[in-house]
Amino acid sequence: MPYNAASRRKASNHPCRQWLGAVFFLVCLAAHAWAGPLAVGDAVPSFAAQDQFGKEFKFTPGLHYLLVGFDMNAGKLANHKFADLGAGWLEQHGAAYVLDIHTMPAVARLFALPKMRKYPHRIILGETADLLAPFPHQPEKITILELAPAGTIRAIRFWDPASPGLGPNLDPQPGKLPN
Repeated sequence: MPYNAASRRKASNHPCRQWLGAVFFLVCLAAHAWAGPLAVGDAVPSFAAQDQFGKEFKFTPGLHYLLVGFDMNAGKLANHKFADLGAGWLEQHGAAYVLDIHTMPAVARLFALPKMRKYPHRIILGETADLLAPFPHQPEKITILELAPAGTIRAIRFWDPASPGLGPNLDPQPGKLPN
């Protein structure tokens, strides 16, 4: 039997082909769900993003702490507390602060970015869901990843920036960030 458009149409509509497509989709979906957030012992994947001034930030092993904010309210509170510590405090303690802005509407960004530029500390802008997807989070908390020199996660903590002072997870003593 010669292969023509009619036979190709029949083959593409065959129930087994549709069933295999559905199974493939479900397997891919399940694999994505099983991946889950990063855990202790996992390596933080390399990523690049811009800060509030448009300067490039590239995550590489060697950073001691990675702080990630997912909620606007927690992010604002954390920004005020980091600002009180002064310019360069995060960098002096081997820390970088990533703030989720990927769901922020473009109009809101027009007002938010100039405000962010007034802070003395560097804010890495999480502008895509893919960049933020691997990081664990809790509502209204800042995720603190304590990192080994190779970039693997030693500990995961969650800081509520609404708590008085810096709370038990952050310590402004030189050379020490989380307890």
